[in-house]
Amino acid sequence: MGKLILITGVSKGLGYAMTEGFIKQGHTVIGCARSKEAIEKIKNSFSAPNDFTTVDVADEQQVEKWAVEVLSKYEPPDILINNAAIINHPAPLWEIPSEEFSKLIDINIKGVVNIIRHFVPAMVQKQQGIIVKFSSEWGRSTSAEVAPYCASKWAIEGLTQSLAQELPVGMAAIPLNPGIIHTDMLTISLGESAASYTPVSQWTLKAVPFILKLKPKDNGIPLTIPG
Repeated sequence: MGKLILITGVSKGLGYAMTEGFIKQGHTVIGCARSKEAIEKIKNSFSAPNDFTTVDVADEQQVEKWAVEVLSKYEPPDILINNAAIINHPAPLWEIPSEEFSKLIDINIKGVVNIIRHFVPAMVQKQQGIIVKFSSEWGRSTSAEVAPYCASKWAIEGLTQSLAQELPVGMAAIPLNPGIIHTDMLTISLGESAASYTPVSQWTLKAVPFILKLKPKDNGIPLTIPG
């Protein structure tokens, strides 16, 4: 039986790849992204019952409106994937403008919490569902010139493991490191060398079945998608 999977940040990169992968396997995807143009293209590629909406996860009012609409039409998601994130342009921490730092925190941390606040209560009421928050290699280690991104992903690790202790039996919250994949975000931080890492198409072949197999017993455990 197909699962209902909610994914944020579906316009490109891992979000788009997962959307395509899950739909190919017969599951239904409810997704959002900030770009209205990208959402229109996705709607043309993946028809109903898949459902896509322009939402900025950093804007709680937009998230709340989207949650009301989704939960009025569908059951609570079987799997909720907090994927939407941005990375800072590489620089020493003291050189990163406050506006850039704030935007990253608003999307990478507050955006995740906004999604949790407005979707997870319905999942808790059913005592069912897997909540995946994408972490990073830089959520468990650090590098120079990506301090804001590291801070946000270390926060996701702690936030998720704390949330895991609050969920009822039958649910799970999992900080999931997707691995190092050749995406636009990786190119921002590594430049041309990003191309030497795993292509998104190859990553999807392992990531989609891995996520589908997550169970309540995985609650609170930091996991990594196999390379």
